[in-house]
Amino acid sequence: MIHIRSIDQNGEYVEFLTDMMYESIHMPENKPAKEVLLNMPHIKKYSEGWGRKGDKAIIAINENNLPVGAAWYRLFTEDNKGYGYVDDKTPELGIALTKDARGKGIGTLLVKRLMEEAFSDGYTTLSLSVDPTNKEAVQLYKKLGFKQCCTSGTSWTMVCNISSI
Repeated sequence: MIHIRSIDQNGEYVEFLTDMMYESIHMPENKPAKEVLLNMPHIKKYSEGWGRKGDKAIIAINENNLPVGAAWYRLFTEDNKGYGYVDDKTPELGIALTKDARGKGIGTLLVKRLMEEAFSDGYTTLSLSVDPTNKEAVQLYKKLGFKQCCTSGTSWTMVCNISSI
């Protein structure tokens, strides 16, 4: 049984959220250490000052009361774009699971819940950035209604209209 709960900015799972932010960066080879990668100028915008207006995170807790995954979104601006930036009104989604939690439907559960929360918070779309070689992630996003809208470097930007969920 998986339980989904919110993470607040000072909550007990903020460090786990940071771990998941690191895991969400798809680098099959030569991935720098967490402290190095998350502090790179083009990456630190995803976690720096977490808890500001427009930030939301949820966590999946398994039957042993252990965190096994997280999903989050953050708003970016034209002047400070994320890789999946579409516009100032569309939060960019991120998600990661522990290795043992993958392939069990937990990612689907997390993204669906985050979509519901985003809609409840007044958003009509969510975006994300994904490496097209990350086939499992691309398959999940397409299944949930995300569509490729453009390419940024080696990644796809995908968008989902959540006002129809």
